[in-house]
Amino acid sequence: MLRYSWRQIAFLLTSLSATEGLRGQDLASGRNGIGAAPESSQVSGEVGALSPFVATFSSAIIPGAGQALLGSRRAIVYAAAEVVGLVAYSVQERDGNRQRDQYRDLSRSVGRAQFTPDGPTGDWDYYERMEKFAASGAFDAVAGGGIDPETDQTTYNGSMWLLARQTYWRDPNNPPAPSSAEYQSALAFYTKRAVANEMRWSWLGSPQGYQQYKHAIAGSNSAFKRAEQTVGLVVANHILSAVDAFVTVRLRARQSADGRVAVTAAIPIGSGH
Repeated sequence: MLRYSWRQIAFLLTSLSATEGLRGQDLASGRNGIGAAPESSQVSGEVGALSPFVATFSSAIIPGAGQALLGSRRAIVYAAAEVVGLVAYSVQERDGNRQRDQYRDLSRSVGRAQFTPDGPTGDWDYYERMEKFAASGAFDAVAGGGIDPETDQTTYNGSMWLLARQTYWRDPNNPPAPSSAEYQSALAFYTKRAVANEMRWSWLGSPQGYQQYKHAIAGSNSAFKRAEQTVGLVVANHILSAVDAFVTVRLRARQSADGRVAVTAAIPIGSGH
């Protein structure tokens, strides 16, 4: 896969702008007669009518605007890329939101149906846990008294209690005294990270609903990721259009009295930094 540096991109833009300038001068020569050169006052007047700042700023705000002010046909390309990018972003965001609503509905109507289907809405991490674990497990496995953490390690809460024991106990399978600092530290770790009863879930017995949930959350993630990438392309289009407009104005400003443009540039071939 080819990789280009900013210097190489600038070289390409310079070449395109110079080609356009020469084409415009050839047309002017054809109108005035073979070999006829436009008057220097006309060249300086055209450049003075549009400053580099105006052309660059216009294209940075609305891609293609600076090119349109300069009479460049590349304005259509930048404007079209902007429209396509914004439309694609809108479609991707809408698709991401639709599938997000779908997996949230499934979490309530299926995953949490036997516990608290009308409970509070979770954050992003909560729905990620629902995808990775078929059941949350109980927060307090034994009713009454103090907190008795979930011991089933296949559940989310059970895995958190295992991690707490591995972190604070000398031997995760040999509990210290409940009043000890080790036990209390592990319990505090578990209490902070375990899923409370009002957010409890279980996909056990609903494999189809579980698969639909996984499909919806994966689709939502993919759509939002594509939307982020599209935003990057839209921003790049703004930058390229602005650079293009700036280079075009500067090249036209350097036209000699006979209307010819001299462009010299060197493109690095090696793997420079």
